[in-house]
Amino acid sequence: MKNPRVRFAPSPTGYLHIGGARTALFNWLFAKQNNGKFLLRIEDTDLERSKDEYIDQITDALKWLGLNWDEDIVLQSKNNDRHQEMVAKMLKDGTAYKCFLQKEELDNLRKESEQRKEIFRVPQTFRNLSPEKEKALIEEGKSFTVRLKVPKGETEFNDLVYGSIKVQNKDLDDFIIARSDGSPTYNFVVAVDDADMKISHVIRGDDHLANTPKQILVYKALELDVPIFAHLPMILGSDKKRLSKRHAATNVQEYKEKGFTSKVILNYLSLLGWNPDSDKEIFDENELINSFQFKQVQKKSAVFDEKKLLWISQQHLSEMSVRDLMNEIYALNSGWGDGLEWEYLKEVVKLIKDRSKTITEIASMSEIFFTDKLDYDSDLLSKTYNDKSIAIIKDFKSALTSIENWSRVELENIFENLMEQHDVAIGQVMKPIRVALSGIPFGPGIFDLILLLGKDICQIRLRHTLSEVE
Repeated sequence: MKNPRVRFAPSPTGYLHIGGARTALFNWLFAKQNNGKFLLRIEDTDLERSKDEYIDQITDALKWLGLNWDEDIVLQSKNNDRHQEMVAKMLKDGTAYKCFLQKEELDNLRKESEQRKEIFRVPQTFRNLSPEKEKALIEEGKSFTVRLKVPKGETEFNDLVYGSIKVQNKDLDDFIIARSDGSPTYNFVVAVDDADMKISHVIRGDDHLANTPKQILVYKALELDVPIFAHLPMILGSDKKRLSKRHAATNVQEYKEKGFTSKVILNYLSLLGWNPDSDKEIFDENELINSFQFKQVQKKSAVFDEKKLLWISQQHLSEMSVRDLMNEIYALNSGWGDGLEWEYLKEVVKLIKDRSKTITEIASMSEIFFTDKLDYDSDLLSKTYNDKSIAIIKDFKSALTSIENWSRVELENIFENLMEQHDVAIGQVMKPIRVALSGIPFGPGIFDLILLLGKDICQIRLRHTLSEVE
C-alpha cells in the first residue's frame, strides 16, 4: 500500500458526473493517505463524441473539488502508436491472432445459438491458422480483427472491496483487442496505459467488474505487472434505479451553481458507499484522508439522497466563518451586496447562516436586508392576514414608533403586550410580523431580524404591508 499510483480516467464525452467524482475522490483519498500519486488520464479515443469543452469541464470540476493530480494529464489518443506496437507484439508472440470471421457470419451464428437457446460463443476458427492461409485471406481482401487467445484455466484476482473473484476462462470468448479498422479496443488500451503509467491500484466503479478478467489476461499476455483492483458500488437514485437527471443533478458543476461548497460535496460523496463504522458523518478533508479505508467500502449500491446532502451542507455552513461564507457568496455573485458596508453584510450573513442549507440560500435570503420595500407574494399575504393579524400589525407599528431604546428587551416587551392585548399565542404575533418584515414565513430569529433591519426600514415595510392587505 505504500506510495501507490492511482488514476482517474474519464471519457470526455460529457460533463463530470457524481459517480465519476466519487471515483476520483476515492482514488485521491487512497493516494493521499499512503503518500502516493493521483494521476489523470483522459480516455479520448472516441473521436466522434470526445470534445475539448468536456475536458475543460472535467478538469475545472476536479480543481474546484480540490482533487488535484500529481503529474501531467495523459491523453489516451496520444498513445495510439504504443497501442499498435503492443498489438503487433501479441501477434508476434502468438498470444493473439487475426480472426477473419465477418460480421454477417457472427450475426448468423448468434441467431442460431439464440434459436437453440444456447449461450453464444465465438468460434475459434482462425485461432491456429497457418501463416500461408492467413496471407492468402489477406490477399483476397478479407478484413480481420485481432483477438486475444484466452488460455485454459481460470483468472482470479483479489478485489479490495469484493474479495476473491474467480472466472473460468472457458466462459470467455477470444475477445477482440483490435477492430477491423485497426483501432485497439477499450480493454486492451486501458491495460497498456495503466502499465505504462505504472498504476499500482485500479479503483473504479463496479460496472467494470466484468472487464477486469479480460484486462488481467492482457497484462499476462504482455508479461506486465497486474495491478490491485478495487471496484466501488454503483450510485442509485431514490427509486433504486441508476442515478440520472430525473433523480437529481448529475453534473458536478450544477452543485457548485446551486450553492454547495466543494467541501460539502466531498463530504457527501465520501459517504456514497463508504461507511466509517461510527456515527460521525461530518468530515473535513484531512479527516477523510485519515479515516478512509477500503475494508469499510460496502458492496451494496449507494443511494443518492439530496435531503441528506442538504443536511450535510447545513452542518458545514453553520461551522464556517462569516468571512469564508462571504467569499463563497462573492465567488457565485461578485455583485452581491454592492454599495453596502462590509460590517453590515457580515452581520446579515452571521444572522442567517445557521438556518441556511446552501450558499445561494444565504445570498437569496440576504436580499431582504438590501432594500426598503419588498415584493410580497399575494398568496402568502392572503393566507397570513385577517382582521386580527392586521390589527396586530397596526399595534406593532404604533408600538415601534414610541420605542426610545432600540433593544431586544424593548421588543420582547412589545411582543408580550401584543399577546396579552389580542389574547393570542406568540406564534400568532410572530408570523404576521415576520411576513411583513421579511416577505417569507421563516428565517432568522424575529428579534434579531427586527434589530438588524432598524426602526425606519421596519416602519416602511409595515406601512407597505398594510397598504397591500387593507
